[in-house]
Amino acid sequence: MESNQKTMSFMRSLCLGEIEQDIIYPFPKVKNSEKEVLTGIFSTIESWLKDKGNEFRKWDRAGEMPPEFLQEMREMGMFSLIVPEEFGGLGLSSTGYSRTLQELAKYDGSVAITVGAHSSIGMRGLLLFGTPEQKEKYYSKLATGEMIAAFCLTEPGSGSDAASIKTRAVQEGDHWVLNGEKLWITNGGIADFFTVFAKTDGSEGQITAFIVTRDLGGVSCGPHEDKMGLRASSTTTVILDNVRVPKGNVLGEVGKGFKVAMKVLNSGRTGLGGGTVGGMKRLIELSTKQAKERSQFGKKIAEYGLIKQKIGHMVVECYATEALVALVAGLVDQGYEDYAVEAAISKVFGTECLWRTADEALQIAGGNGYMCDFPYERVVRDCRINRIFEGTNDILRLFIALTAMNDVGKQLSELKGSLEGIFNDPIKGFGLLSDYGLRKFSQATGVGGTKKTFTQAHPRLKEQTAIFEDGVRDLATAADRILRKHGKSIIGKQFATKRLADIMIDLFALAAVISRVSTAIYEKGEIVAEKEIEILTVFSGQVRRRTKSNFGKIDDNDDELIKSLANHALDHEKFIWDNV
Repeated sequence: MESNQKTMSFMRSLCLGEIEQDIIYPFPKVKNSEKEVLTGIFSTIESWLKDKGNEFRKWDRAGEMPPEFLQEMREMGMFSLIVPEEFGGLGLSSTGYSRTLQELAKYDGSVAITVGAHSSIGMRGLLLFGTPEQKEKYYSKLATGEMIAAFCLTEPGSGSDAASIKTRAVQEGDHWVLNGEKLWITNGGIADFFTVFAKTDGSEGQITAFIVTRDLGGVSCGPHEDKMGLRASSTTTVILDNVRVPKGNVLGEVGKGFKVAMKVLNSGRTGLGGGTVGGMKRLIELSTKQAKERSQFGKKIAEYGLIKQKIGHMVVECYATEALVALVAGLVDQGYEDYAVEAAISKVFGTECLWRTADEALQIAGGNGYMCDFPYERVVRDCRINRIFEGTNDILRLFIALTAMNDVGKQLSELKGSLEGIFNDPIKGFGLLSDYGLRKFSQATGVGGTKKTFTQAHPRLKEQTAIFEDGVRDLATAADRILRKHGKSIIGKQFATKRLADIMIDLFALAAVISRVSTAIYEKGEIVAEKEIEILTVFSGQVRRRTKSNFGKIDDNDDELIKSLANHALDHEKFIWDNV
């Protein structure tokens, strides 16, 4: 593989009409050297957690994870997953880490999020940007769980708009003095290692990332938050009161903390993605057993078509999510530099598939699903936050679409002047859009470039790849049409950008499933892979219908009517009609 290919993005190329197949082929696999380690980890997790269902339910009701269990997590090595082996960690790849989070999520969301907040985001900045001295100082303590990590970005009044944070860091000699308050910090009450983002002196809006440890003094936490879900996990405010942080604790460069924050969130999304897959697999197990055991009108409910429909859709969405998450993790492990759009897509797609799966699993369970003695209601509560934290799905959709707009806009020479500068800061919470589009402009022959066919897919999948290729043409046309239609006002046209994002999300998911199924056919043969081909056939049909619908609504829609009705409700602050 050419080194310059590692700078490419599959989805950003796709928006220019180019299918960069080599990026997603062959479908990534777990390395042989890591398989044995993972098998041992999974076996340990199963024997450790499989009989703790009653405890998980009890801790959820109490809203607290007991210290004894936290110590068990330390002893089981749950905080060492991504720490390099030379510092006492397991040194798992992104693929191996994601797969481990999948196993944890099968048993309990609070356990998975405690581990995930530590490794996916809490200490990820150290992994990505830490100096040798910083790693030498903290890695071993993070691996053992002597230090548990937390990520401190969100503040009161500063959620998705991360650039508006008010925590300040002022340099005094060899130290930075930090003051501020961070909100809804996962692991906040149990952490001793905090990745903290604060505004620093310099041009307006500059942010710097710091390693802050509890022993520095001036670090305190608020009470445990009473949450809807993930109740046993620790979530608190973190207060910084004149915390004197040594200059050596800066992560990355001074004033470049925004880059650190966004890189951490992008890099860590495979952990959350793995958790969604684990949750779906567990719900499919519960639902299939429930459907075979429960009888209504003289038959097992598993025999009814509408129950089969629910379970079938669960299987399709779980397979697609697993393909998507594995593909993104593979991009990270192969050293691709630009995977932000793909990572965002995996987060949006996976969290929404899990939500639908949890809702349908509860429906299949009927009245039992609503009762706290069964796990369904807890899973529904636990998974709802996934569409909010680590970047709300609404904001991520804007990021996904506006990235495409930026790239396409640079190729439309007649619009280039009028669009100059509008993409420089479209979504403060997700960073600046890069010069990727400019690079592609110099390489491509125009929108809808030359690489328009999916030739590496197995010939058996000709019909499904044709759907993908049609979708790519629609995507390139849609991006072009939307930008020409709205021009400089595109930033405020969120209905239009959402439609484009949804097309992109569906197409990347379809590409991942085609790659996975194609690889399965080549390795196992068509007969063995027949059910996977069926999954792809169903999913490709769904993508075709959704894509055509979104494409058709670019010009023919009720957007202005919907906004008018929303404005009416906002003006009155209520629903004004009543039939009495």
